[in-house]
Amino acid sequence: MGISPDAAASAGQLSAELLGAMAYGELSAFGRLSLDSRYAPTLHDRSVFAKIAVGAYGNFALLNDRLSEMGVDPEQAMLPFQRSFDHFHERTKPGDWFESVMKAYVIDTVSSDFYRAVSMFLDPTTRHFVERVASPDQATEVLRVLIRRALADDPRLASRLALWGRRLVGEALTQAQRVGMEHPLLGPLLKGGGDARAAVRSLTTELADKHGRRMTGLGLTA
Repeated sequence: MGISPDAAASAGQLSAELLGAMAYGELSAFGRLSLDSRYAPTLHDRSVFAKIAVGAYGNFALLNDRLSEMGVDPEQAMLPFQRSFDHFHERTKPGDWFESVMKAYVIDTVSSDFYRAVSMFLDPTTRHFVERVASPDQATEVLRVLIRRALADDPRLASRLALWGRRLVGEALTQAQRVGMEHPLLGPLLKGGGDARAAVRSLTTELADKHGRRMTGLGLTA
């Protein structure tokens, strides 16, 4: 049996919405990381953030091209997410270099978990593309090393960064819930129907658990 036109249209819309969210996320990450590099205590650290920012822009370019190949206007795909993403970053402005590094790490890992989870409902080609773009990479490990180095240099940072990390992940999960409810196709309810709110809550619980394990690995309390 073939896929119905309605199902194919829904799958295509889901792909466009997810890639649009990812594209704006990477574009905003590029600007945020470039701006936050001003907090860097050394030129080396500043260059590290600059390299990560360039990587974010590279991901944006890949997503932009993919949307165009699908016949979707990249700007139109990103626009529905601009306001909520920008508000999130306004609410979570870092106060110094250490908070900038923690924010970059938390947002990088939590958003990657979210995008990979939703990609399970896409066609195999798009799913593999999302997994490739959203998979943890060298930048994730670099950020982890920066946090560990900071904690080793000044153990007193642990309590402050743990508190900041909890605030960030709380805001990030609220953002994920909001995106899932405002754009229902991005909620994991395609698994066979069911209550959208319950599905989104289940996903955010899973994201929180993964975040907690990462924080424990850093010696921080999630």
